[in-house]
Amino acid sequence: MSKVLSNKSNLQVLFEDNHIIVVNKRAGDIVQGDKTGDKPLSDVVKAYIKDKYNKPGNVYLGVVHRLDRPTTGLVIFAKTSKVLPRLNALFVSKDIHKTYWAIVKQEPPKPSDTLINWLKKNPKNNKSTAFPKEVKDSKKAILHYKTLKQLNNYHLLEVNLETGRHHQIRSQLSNIGCPIKGDLKYGFDRSNKDGSIHLHARHITFEHPVKKEPVSITAPLPNDPIWDACK
Repeated sequence: MSKVLSNKSNLQVLFEDNHIIVVNKRAGDIVQGDKTGDKPLSDVVKAYIKDKYNKPGNVYLGVVHRLDRPTTGLVIFAKTSKVLPRLNALFVSKDIHKTYWAIVKQEPPKPSDTLINWLKKNPKNNKSTAFPKEVKDSKKAILHYKTLKQLNNYHLLEVNLETGRHHQIRSQLSNIGCPIKGDLKYGFDRSNKDGSIHLHARHITFEHPVKKEPVSITAPLPNDPIWDACK
């Protein structure tokens, strides 16, 4: 089910039916329009649907969730207004399970662990700070990580979220001394040339909200020497 479907654009479609479309986001893409005015991924997907099915008029596309701009990997969109609230409900009930891969330089304190922090977002610099105890306007954040592979100079971590907070993986890993490769904002010493960070939404599983069938999708890794070493 994670086979890449071919299309005329640079869009990498991983799964599509009448209700849902799942794509592999590239670094630098924004999922939904923002103040930058850059063309969002949602518009690219709409154009793809319009072209593929020769649809007249406007194409409906519901944004279910987002990934940070420098992050890569799986993004789900709703193709109908009927399925959007059902997908939203799956996220709220935590019945959509997402697994991330992250590359860090510093070896984590433990091979695997559960991190519990309280994150407070600063809208001025668009950054979240992790605190050991609850502070004003903070939100509890829980993630589980384990080391999958030791590379020459880096470590590949698998991360599963219990909560979905702003910059949660980036902030919590940085808090244990393991900023993600390329993530200057959270303490890595240099940026990646393409502006990406080595954080990838790798795998997703859920029950199809209409067909009631299990869906399991894996996003191919970006073309990059360090990601290549993780295969």
